[in-house]
Amino acid sequence: MTNNFRERANFIWSIADLLRGDYKQSEYGRVIVPLTVLRRLDCVLEPTKESVLAYLPQTKRLSPEALEVILKRKAKLKFYNKSKYDFQKLIADPNDIAANLRNYINGFSKHARNILEHFNFNDHIKRLDDANLLYMLLKRFAEIDLHPDQVPNIEMGSRVSN
Repeated sequence: MTNNFRERANFIWSIADLLRGDYKQSEYGRVIVPLTVLRRLDCVLEPTKESVLAYLPQTKRLSPEALEVILKRKAKLKFYNKSKYDFQKLIADPNDIAANLRNYINGFSKHARNILEHFNFNDHIKRLDDANLLYMLLKRFAEIDLHPDQVPNIEMGSRVSN
């Protein structure tokens, strides 16, 4: 493991400090892990996000299956996000962060959404928002670049305890 890996892992787990008092330590992973995955997807999609969004008006008459194929091609990946939001746009609107985050998550292609739903993170959005933590968490996660050029897949898959 590299020092950069350890530093990134420590940074991510330091975000969990925000959860103290509102979450038990045993619950931190239920928030930190899905947000890490969400940020990774956000970073991976960033280079093609505008291309996907610009193409959306041309897809109104397509079947869901055809839309899936075309947007994956536009994203140059096996998944895409058709929401106007990304982490930067989410934190730019703190007053509507919960609704906008749900919109962002629902904008992912089916396969990516299934991965996110596995974490049951939607259960935590309201709880985090009610505790005034959602904005702070997303703001902190927006500070870390988890693009594969910065964090190889092998590092993303490594488990580091807090």
